[in-house]
Amino acid sequence: MTGSYRAATCTALTGPDSIVIQEKQARPLQDGEVRIRVHAAGLNFPDLLMTQGKYQVRPDPPFVPGLEASGEVTEVASDVQNVRVGDRVMAGGKGGALAEQWVGPATAVSPLPPALSFSEGACWQTAASTAWHALVERGHLQPGESVLVLGASGGVGMAAVTMAKHIGATVIGTGSNEEKLAAIDRAGANYLLDPADERLAAKVKEWTQGNGVDVIFDPVGGDLALTATRAIAWNGRYLIVGFASGVIPSFPANHVLIKTYSLIGVRAGESPRRDPELAKRQSAALQDLATQGAMRPHISHRFPLGEAAAALAVLERREAIGRVVVEMNTNC
Repeated sequence: MTGSYRAATCTALTGPDSIVIQEKQARPLQDGEVRIRVHAAGLNFPDLLMTQGKYQVRPDPPFVPGLEASGEVTEVASDVQNVRVGDRVMAGGKGGALAEQWVGPATAVSPLPPALSFSEGACWQTAASTAWHALVERGHLQPGESVLVLGASGGVGMAAVTMAKHIGATVIGTGSNEEKLAAIDRAGANYLLDPADERLAAKVKEWTQGNGVDVIFDPVGGDLALTATRAIAWNGRYLIVGFASGVIPSFPANHVLIKTYSLIGVRAGESPRRDPELAKRQSAALQDLATQGAMRPHISHRFPLGEAAAALAVLERREAIGRVVVEMNTNC
């Protein structure tokens, strides 16, 4: 395939203001690759961090951000058998989604379930895989248990709320204003909390009959992490998902010892790459959840490709409730 396409390009590691829409030349496919006409790209916090040079994956400018997208397959390499031209798919990778077309390995695409629109599909896989991997594979959350979701109004946080409810847990979600709390409530949380509430730990204990929560899902970090540990149950599991606050907490080892809780790291992308059997379990579980329409993303902001910088700025100002999506057309 020849010709050009538009792409939102990061030209310097200075944040969203560095994004420029550029014309790119389509390159030939290599073995194992597919070409996708992108309908929608879902933004994630790491996309913002990449434009600032603060993410663990640190590409040199110029580069095209965007970790996940959805669209239609327009071309496949001659050795690709499991993907066909015309397939409606979701795709994930380490960058490149904020463009009108995306080339990547066929192994990185999966069918777009009929239950999801293109925009929902573009916002589904990263958050859903993180929530599933954290709560099921790492946290072993069981029906009837309780979970505290920090940053519950974010894309990953909302996926965790709906995943925990799908499992059958009691869910407490935190949100910093009334609009965010209302969205968390609609996502299914049983109890709502302002993260700045001085009685956060006390309220959690009241709602759990004095026991504290079995699982804490934390994509935020910072001072809130240490506050949350005061609300964890005996033998509880603290899931370290990320540090959206920008501050990495230091957990006091004596407190971990006294309450016998576990600190558990969550790497939903890297873990399946290292463990083929886990990759199979995760892929099957996510396909089943997607087919059911579980963890359908809440999309608070939609932008055209030409306003990709403004879309990333919404993440930078922490205005997103659920997900931000960039749509290549109006029929997503």
